[in-house]
Amino acid sequence: MSDLKGNCLVAQSGGPTAVINASVCGVIQEALAHREIEGIYGAYNGILGVLKEELLDLRAEDPEAVEMLKSTPSAALGSCRHKLKNLAESRRDYERVLEVFKAHNIRYFFYIGGNDSMDTAAKLKDLSAQLGYEMAVMGVPKTIDNDLAFTDHCPGYGSVAKYIAVSAMEAGRDTESLYTFDTCAVLETMGRNAGWITAAAALARRYEEDAPHLVYVPEVSFSREKFIEDVRAVHAKYGRCFIAASEGMRWDNGRYVTEDHSALAKDSFGHAQLGGVAQVLKHIIEKELGLKTRWMMQGLTQRNAMHFASRTDRDEAWLCGAEAVRQAVSGVSGFMVTLERAPHGPYRVQTGLAKLEDVANGEKKLPREWMNEQGNFPTAEFLDYARPLIEGEVELPMAGGLPMFMRFRKEWLVPKCQPYKVG
Repeated sequence: MSDLKGNCLVAQSGGPTAVINASVCGVIQEALAHREIEGIYGAYNGILGVLKEELLDLRAEDPEAVEMLKSTPSAALGSCRHKLKNLAESRRDYERVLEVFKAHNIRYFFYIGGNDSMDTAAKLKDLSAQLGYEMAVMGVPKTIDNDLAFTDHCPGYGSVAKYIAVSAMEAGRDTESLYTFDTCAVLETMGRNAGWITAAAALARRYEEDAPHLVYVPEVSFSREKFIEDVRAVHAKYGRCFIAASEGMRWDNGRYVTEDHSALAKDSFGHAQLGGVAQVLKHIIEKELGLKTRWMMQGLTQRNAMHFASRTDRDEAWLCGAEAVRQAVSGVSGFMVTLERAPHGPYRVQTGLAKLEDVANGEKKLPREWMNEQGNFPTAEFLDYARPLIEGEVELPMAGGLPMFMRFRKEWLVPKCQPYKVG
């Protein structure tokens, strides 16, 4: 075990999920079991909360409220998309983070997030070593996109996969019942560069005639002509066509299907803000085939749908948070917890570790061989991969017919540093 004693800090970053709070719960509950960890704090709104010294005392929270994190969606501590640049460009911010850590004797830092969060955590580990401040830094994986390298899958993915599959089942039956009028439907899902979420719609197809009939992902270049023929063939066979399409679909030339010659709005990381691929496909179908088409976008509902979250996903999210603490107090630092699937037999996972800097610089896309030769539907290999991840349901506390979600009471730590302007 480590001889390092002090306080721990947990923070959340990036897009919320149905189970990211379960990871926070895992961190808190495991931290309570270790004498090396004294205070247990939470940063409000990710790394921004550290920069602003907005820290919560999580030991002051009711244990029942902490347990309810397992059934509360989104980011209970607040999240952010604030990305610290490299040490040369953002050294002032990194040094501010360490100033806050020193002031509150933070010796254990747990950052729950994706690639950018792991990059920030890696740089904090490096700078603390340069400045001689002893601290354990651990990453906890989180992303609905399932695109983090070095882990079999990511907490958050199983729940969104389940939600998308159910959405395809239900909307597909709607299209089937009205196929004499609304003969085609397009379901647009999240997924900028990776098609994991969209591919999960295929889990809905138990019978040949079930939706979805066609699935399009960013890993397979999109051809307008082939798409028209795909829809024509499906419609001729079933009298209807249900399509699942990723927001990040690209033309043969590599440009997003949603792009035009004008600049798209950008998010805080400089990425083009996507959306609207369903409308594009609707337009193509109606113009070229004359088939009445409806479209739907799940938007934020797909990533925070606690009412139909995967219990497997929830439990693994908790496991990753707890394992990060166990590893840190044993002397490990500079790694992200990973999930490793047993190669044979019934589905089971164990945890592993990957270097923060390796995760930050990696990206895991849907393997091309997990789409059929035509590039318009996932293979059995993908379905075998995804099915175990959606198993089980999360029991929600209910009141008045609606789920009850927790809120932190938010007992703030007294600031010890000068106010800081985040620029």
